[in-house]
Amino acid sequence: MTEPQYTESLTAESLTAGGPKRPFRIAVLISGAGTTLRNLLQKKAAGLLEGVEIVLVISSNPAAGGIQYAQQAGIPLRVIQRKEFPSQEAFSEAIFRECRQAGVDLVVLAGFLKQITVPSDFELRVVNIHPALIPAFCGKGFYGRHVHEAVLEYGAKISGCTVHFVDNQYDHGPVIAQRAVPVLDDDTPETLAARVFEQECELYPEVIRLIAAGRVRVEGRRVRILPAAPCSSARTL
Repeated sequence: MTEPQYTESLTAESLTAGGPKRPFRIAVLISGAGTTLRNLLQKKAAGLLEGVEIVLVISSNPAAGGIQYAQQAGIPLRVIQRKEFPSQEAFSEAIFRECRQAGVDLVVLAGFLKQITVPSDFELRVVNIHPALIPAFCGKGFYGRHVHEAVLEYGAKISGCTVHFVDNQYDHGPVIAQRAVPVLDDDTPETLAARVFEQECELYPEVIRLIAAGRVRVEGRRVRILPAAPCSSARTL
């Protein structure tokens, strides 16, 4: 029987036990336009990511549009290109070395298009959002517009988005949360993508808040969301 795995050790409270609380520190990894990074920054500015700080942005693409959002927000930025390394492992180690140096608690993939190898000390500390309902329309080659084209070509009636932990296979780690949207008869890949992205913009920050608050528990492949602590000192989400 698989031993339950827990993420409570990642919370800001446990990381500062016996001392003053510090923010829950996240790194955001991007490759393109940075719309998910922009959304997280907007949610932070609106007070909807209280206790969470974006302390590092890493881009695999020196021309990524999302770089501007990191620069405008004054967030430390690193560009790490896959082609500069002889292997996926070496590329991944460079990424996680930066995360360790920045004291990152959680790595958030935000349209990051390069596969990474997750080291043991970051197991259950890397999350991704996928624009479909895993295990459907996922895996290698299923990203961006390709996902929505596949949904429409198959004739699916429901699509959505999935936040999951990242392991060393494409779109394979335990599912944390999902939201569904209808697929309409007159949908195009663009209209479906827009409807899904609206849900992504709400779901990803929500999951990050839950992880930061220690409310995500993993048991094998099953992920359970714990209720908020009833005491007055519990963080309000």
